[in-house]
Amino acid sequence: MKILYGVVGEGMGHAMRSKVVLGALAEKHELQVVVSGRAYDYLNMLATEHLAVNKIWGCTLVYEDNELRKWATVMQNVKGALTGLPKNARAFFQVAKNFAPDVVISDFESWSYLFGRSHDLPVISIDNMQIINRCAHDPQLLKGLENDFRLINAVVKGKISGAFHYHITTFFYPPVDKPNTSLHPPILRPAVLAARPEAGAHLLVYQTSTSNSTLPEILKRSGRECRIYGLRRDITKDVVEGNLRYRPFSEAAFIDDLRTAAGVVASAGFTLMGEAVYLRRPMLAVPIKGQFEQELNARYLEKMGYGVGDSELTEEGLGRFIERIPDFARSLADYSQDGNQDLLTALDQTLAAAVREQ
Repeated sequence: MKILYGVVGEGMGHAMRSKVVLGALAEKHELQVVVSGRAYDYLNMLATEHLAVNKIWGCTLVYEDNELRKWATVMQNVKGALTGLPKNARAFFQVAKNFAPDVVISDFESWSYLFGRSHDLPVISIDNMQIINRCAHDPQLLKGLENDFRLINAVVKGKISGAFHYHITTFFYPPVDKPNTSLHPPILRPAVLAARPEAGAHLLVYQTSTSNSTLPEILKRSGRECRIYGLRRDITKDVVEGNLRYRPFSEAAFIDDLRTAAGVVASAGFTLMGEAVYLRRPMLAVPIKGQFEQELNARYLEKMGYGVGDSELTEEGLGRFIERIPDFARSLADYSQDGNQDLLTALDQTLAAAVREQ
């Protein structure tokens, strides 16, 4: 089977999930991947004779001080589209002429979706975002976010509308209220699946905004050892300042620090949350302002008893989180999933059904 697989390039979570799925699909099928942004370099490592990775232009988001900057995002994408869209158009015709896929899989990526719709191909969705539109959420959970929910719900609904099937990855399970939709545990990297949780005393802190100047002082006053990733991106070895240990990024070190952490302090991005829940690590999630999906993730995290969501990180909030770590650990103790098998088995069945119905 020939599969066109689109991966949105904004944020690395989509790429990390897709790498696992692509690796499994490549054992049986021929693939062409289209991906934008820095996710291209990450996925291009998979390239083989039967798996080609193509770089396209895609929209990006601008963040500052843990907040989405909407106007800066608009201006950056308008500028990028001037050269990016013509390149995408050329790639569109090259794929149609040279590859001729049987089916399209989209991880919240529009280019592949539009290709599938324009060529009357079945489109299969694999992502975590569709949970916003295709599940019913308790009004109490959305309290104070109603306007944001209506806006983002419409955006998500239109992003990959009319797909053959929606495979949604999630660590929480609201009722599904749309057809052709199934919920599956998070897709995890092999290194995470192989890790064994072992509660230590330190906090794992992951911060993508290098301009967060108040964070170190708050962490310092916690009295806990804090292993911090992302705040100092220019370092090549550990820098220790009292109870703060700034670390350069290393996948092996990060996963080891995650599996042995007493708790995790980070934004509410889905990928890290899924990994923390799998390794049964309590989490203090601070959603990026303006990112509804992260707000929803944080509220469900708290509802499940796996951690707490706060609109901003404060000394008081961090202290309360640390005090409640034993309670969160008890709630997480029963969490389990069968690796990635749930999604991969269901995807095989969906692919076979999609081709049969062509």
